[in-house]
Amino acid sequence: MRVVLAEDDRLLRAGLVELLRTQDIEVVGQAAEVPSLLRVVRETGPDVAVLDVRMPPSYTVEGLEAARQLRAEHGSALGLLVLSHHVESRYALDLLADGAHGVGYLLKDRVLDPRDLADSIRRVAAGGSAIDPEVVSILMRRRRDGPLASLTEREREVLALIAEGRSNRAVATSMGVAEKTVEAYTGRIFGKLGLAESPDSHRRVQAVLAWLHPEA
Repeated sequence: MRVVLAEDDRLLRAGLVELLRTQDIEVVGQAAEVPSLLRVVRETGPDVAVLDVRMPPSYTVEGLEAARQLRAEHGSALGLLVLSHHVESRYALDLLADGAHGVGYLLKDRVLDPRDLADSIRRVAAGGSAIDPEVVSILMRRRRDGPLASLTEREREVLALIAEGRSNRAVATSMGVAEKTVEAYTGRIFGKLGLAESPDSHRRVQAVLAWLHPEA
């Protein structure tokens, strides 16, 4: 697995490089600002670009804009994982606006667990999605009424894991149940929410997030 890492904080960047190495992920390029990121990605052809949502010079949405430019230039061949200090669900939804295929959005606190970070990188590299559980939790709290209220506690747990971008198999492993059980839950959930089931995980994630945040 080959990754380019864009982070303006030198110490954090060095720490992430070492952390990824412990998970057998090779950092083939580093950048502290957007122009360098774009150049390094073109030169190294990584599997995934990991970048901060806020980068120089204004520290607002440069990282988000860079992610869009990278997707326009490289398509789904390049996975994108955007990191943020704070829960900003609108950024996650903006990032997913053009499709959830090979896209992730995580809080920086999540990178303290090497396995979580590595799992997210591998998921987006494989064309899946990785949405921070805190973002999903906020969206679900905002949609307490209507069909969501009709879901059982177990169904809500499954829905949250789907929204994070996990496959039925991954959901089953997380919950300690059979994959067929998750398939049954998923069918009931999508039926109650009026969503069309899809075999494509990224389409499924996008449908769920759009339903949870209809004003986006």
